[in-house]
Amino acid sequence: MPTTPTARLAYERQHASDWSSKILPLRRRTEITNAWLGERLETVLPEVMRREGIDLWIVVAREYNEDPVLMSLLPAPMMSARRRTILVFHAPAEGEFEAMAIANAGIGLDDHYRAMWDKTKTAQASETQWECLRRVVAERDPARIGIDVAHDFAFGDGLSKSEHDGLMAALGDDLAGRTTSAERVVVGWLERRTATEIAAANGINQIAHGIIGEAFSSRVVHPGVTTAIDVAWWMRQRVNDLGLTCWFQPTVSVQRRGVSLGDIGSSPDEIIMPGDLLHCDFGLHYLGLATDTQQNAYVLHLGEDAPPAGLARALAVANAQQDLLAESMVAGRSGNEILADVLGRMRQAGIEGRMYTHPIGYHGHGAGPMIGMYDQQDGVPGRGDYPLFDDTLHSFEMFAEVEVPEWDGQCVKLASEQIVAFTGGAVHYLGGRQTELHLIG
Repeated sequence: MPTTPTARLAYERQHASDWSSKILPLRRRTEITNAWLGERLETVLPEVMRREGIDLWIVVAREYNEDPVLMSLLPAPMMSARRRTILVFHAPAEGEFEAMAIANAGIGLDDHYRAMWDKTKTAQASETQWECLRRVVAERDPARIGIDVAHDFAFGDGLSKSEHDGLMAALGDDLAGRTTSAERVVVGWLERRTATEIAAANGINQIAHGIIGEAFSSRVVHPGVTTAIDVAWWMRQRVNDLGLTCWFQPTVSVQRRGVSLGDIGSSPDEIIMPGDLLHCDFGLHYLGLATDTQQNAYVLHLGEDAPPAGLARALAVANAQQDLLAESMVAGRSGNEILADVLGRMRQAGIEGRMYTHPIGYHGHGAGPMIGMYDQQDGVPGRGDYPLFDDTLHSFEMFAEVEVPEWDGQCVKLASEQIVAFTGGAVHYLGGRQTELHLIG
């Protein structure tokens, strides 16, 4: 076993875990995500609908023009709506919750939804799809009918113009007059995570962190040869080879002593050299959940076995910034209230930087409260007014600007991003978090 720190680091990087052994075959993934869907339909959705005072929720979409929320409601291996797919959810204040489908037979909904339309693959039904919807709704006589039209959250605004017109005509004046925006039902459904999902999200983020660890190692980075974009594409290819997908193109960028290479993300063609501070932004999808991670690495000079103390301190400041946000996360506070509180804490701590944290879940930029945006540090109207709920996931995204004495006082931007679970009223960092710079020998 190697004995010097640099040699030991290289050895450990070369013998890093093969994350493919943790990733399940497609069929097994389907079993898991379908079990999650069943649990969520039994527990999460009834609670959210009753909390928001919506008796009945209607989701209508056509093939290849899907409502943003639809895929989260479809079992695998369904990959789209089929023809027109209508889902109806009934959550009376008293009585049994119902999840119903008004759709062509045999498209894959039967294990999770009660079929309400007498339509086979080969024959027409005695009533049209819209007539069936009208009957199903009228029989339940709901006081408030949620439909997917919304102002603040795109997730809740998925009802297209033609489907809206068809839905209103089908309901008739009386029932159509009871419709209201289901925006908060959609957001609540998308953001809420079960205990099983939170446990799995921890492991999914371990995979993401492991891939970053591989990328930020001498297995991938060859100083003097490798460019930042080479590393970014290596990450994208690695995810693809593991049978997963990225939800955005990874980026890798460089900060260098005595040289201005532009803002983070603006130096893709720069050849990586010893002494560089590297940054990545990377997100993947697995088991229906997204990750979003930013981490940093230092490229060792010959003879070095640690980064300059000033760069190590910059990461410590970034960790402190994360902890200040964690302290500001209180259930019931709006995103804007949390933003104002954490920026005040940063000022008191003497931390220069910005906060632009977002929810995460099925979508990378997920449903829930926005805690600032890169260019909106005074609050985010609408999406920032939404409150923080328990059992949700968030992407702690931010940057701190720190002077580095060893770089002649040059300021580095230490951007970090880390997925957390907010559950039991507390923040938990998923998959661990970066407290030391990756070292590339």
